[in-house]
Amino acid sequence: MGVTKIDSYSSSVIALSEVFKALGHPARLSIVQYLIDKGTCICGDIVDELPLAQASVSRHLQELKNAGIIKGQISGTSVCYCLSDAHLDAIHTLINSINLSIPKSCCDDTP
Repeated sequence: MGVTKIDSYSSSVIALSEVFKALGHPARLSIVQYLIDKGTCICGDIVDELPLAQASVSRHLQELKNAGIIKGQISGTSVCYCLSDAHLDAIHTLINSINLSIPKSCCDDTP
């Protein structure tokens, strides 16, 4: 097993990579998209939207919560989830910087 060099990277890069890792599953992206569209919801609503069992949806919600992408508040026997703004600015900044810094290259001329 190789030695990792994770300590060679800044804490902000490591944190952002964890966010993208959490977003790297179609179910989690679907959950995030649903929350964007609805604003807030209750877990049962998400289960109705995805072709997954309640336990699977709960696991994906936990992964998103651990990564700081969503937050939840207990309301009786339900949990209301919404997007967390903790990492949204960093994601937005990274995507914009990629979009703005892509130079025109020889690859643009390929058929």
